[in-house]
Amino acid sequence: MSKLGDLGAKLYRGEVGYDFVGKRFLWYGVSILITITAIVALAVQGLNMGIEFKGGAVFTTPKTAVSVAKATEAAEEASGHDAIVQELGTGGMRIQISGLDTAAAADVKKELATDLKVTEADINADLVGPSWGEQIANKAWTGLGVFMVLVVIYLAIAFEWRMAVAALIALIHDLTITVGVYALVGFEVTPGTVIGLLTILGYSLYDTVVVFDGLKEGSKDITKQTRYTFSEIANRSINGTLVRSINTTVVALLPVAALLFIGGGFLGAGMLNDISLSLFVGLAAGAYSSIFIATPLVVDLKEREPAMKALRKRVLAKRASAAAKGESADDTHGSDDEPQVVSQGRQQPGRRR
Repeated sequence: MSKLGDLGAKLYRGEVGYDFVGKRFLWYGVSILITITAIVALAVQGLNMGIEFKGGAVFTTPKTAVSVAKATEAAEEASGHDAIVQELGTGGMRIQISGLDTAAAADVKKELATDLKVTEADINADLVGPSWGEQIANKAWTGLGVFMVLVVIYLAIAFEWRMAVAALIALIHDLTITVGVYALVGFEVTPGTVIGLLTILGYSLYDTVVVFDGLKEGSKDITKQTRYTFSEIANRSINGTLVRSINTTVVALLPVAALLFIGGGFLGAGMLNDISLSLFVGLAAGAYSSIFIATPLVVDLKEREPAMKALRKRVLAKRASAAAKGESADDTHGSDDEPQVVSQGRQQPGRRR
């Protein structure tokens, strides 16, 4: 068995583990800091919205000897707006200019033909009106809202409302971080970006539900035992799925990283950036939130219950009594009528004293 697989087996059985829940306020602090940075970036720089959202024109030219820098300068002088120019594999250019109406686009097309030394008829112009872009934005927000509502309803039915609230906060956390990164780096936001955001929300939810399922099984009949507190069972659930979460995240990130860094960066296919960046940041944030945010939040909400407070007192009192007698905690944990709760909902028969 590989070292990672061996570690995963030990984590699953509860033989080793890291106190994720006990250090939850550290993770909260890190997330709050990152979220504040993202919000500041959004407030100061804003998002670079694509023409699909704010309207404009896209000109596709035939092969030309003019450089990208010269084409950008020519497009900005002709239109009076910022232009995004990309060189195509055919040797032509894709020139994107926001804020152009039909009349202005016709004039810009003429000037581009002269500056780029190509025939005007060979330049293809696609126009997007601002009203159409507004409809796309509204539909994106509607889709996102419906997704969030369905998530909360499903988790509230399948698990409980505390888990639904924690998962919703984790999803908003992932969205905020991803959108903040877009504001920081200035990548263009397109419909592909929205698709990427919805994709990573689904991934983040999957990872969170895996941990929640283990927590639900592990905490079944929790008040009938005095071996673990709720926070300890939650921590064992996280450790039990930790290696699985790491493996799935790494496997998912590798192809996305290839799209972002090789396709969008090295090969210059900038159109890949709009979706690959949202996937890359969102997948990483989703894996982080499912471990460090969602489950610790459930613990904070759950341990406010009187039953969980009483359980904690009984567990700590029993351990204090064992320590006073010089006995090992394991010697007093568990009896024939007291199941030993372990991660992933597995139970081991009690040990006679």
